[in-house]
Amino acid sequence: MNTQTAQAPSADAVQQPVVAAQRLDYMKETPELTKKLMELSMLDDKTSLGDTIHDLVKIRASQMNGCSFCVDMHVKQATIHGERALRLHHIATWRESNLFVAKERAALAWTEVLTHIPAGGVPDDIYQRVRGQLSEKEIAELTYSIMIINAWNRVNAAFRPVPGAFDKAWHLDKANLS
Repeated sequence: MNTQTAQAPSADAVQQPVVAAQRLDYMKETPELTKKLMELSMLDDKTSLGDTIHDLVKIRASQMNGCSFCVDMHVKQATIHGERALRLHHIATWRESNLFVAKERAALAWTEVLTHIPAGGVPDDIYQRVRGQLSEKEIAELTYSIMIINAWNRVNAAFRPVPGAFDKAWHLDKANLS
């Protein structure tokens, strides 16, 4: 018989909430690099994937990377693009949701595997599933989209810009989600 008693988790074991406070202004410190990443993002927005796939990918990668600034921004963009609130709530649980069509599910699966690449690389079965729903051009474009949002997630997770801080300047206030 086990006679050990359960103990409450230590203070270190319970993660404390992160207070939204920007660490540094990377846009000011590295304007040329930021400009190039912005230019790449603007090119990405012109691909054949469309707003819906772009929005789903950006939100899902940002959720996985814990980037609250990017989740906030991309949920607002998706809302402006006409995305339904219920689908936005279901992105984190897309596998169990019936709200996403096969092409969106493939894009979300590709987003997850490229955001957290397994030790053995991208599994063939996932690639084949994605290949069954998207053209080679769309897969290439989607891969760049995922690469770009992961770059933004990393810089924003590192320096913690305050979610919503650029809403007015970037016209995200039109989403009426403040």
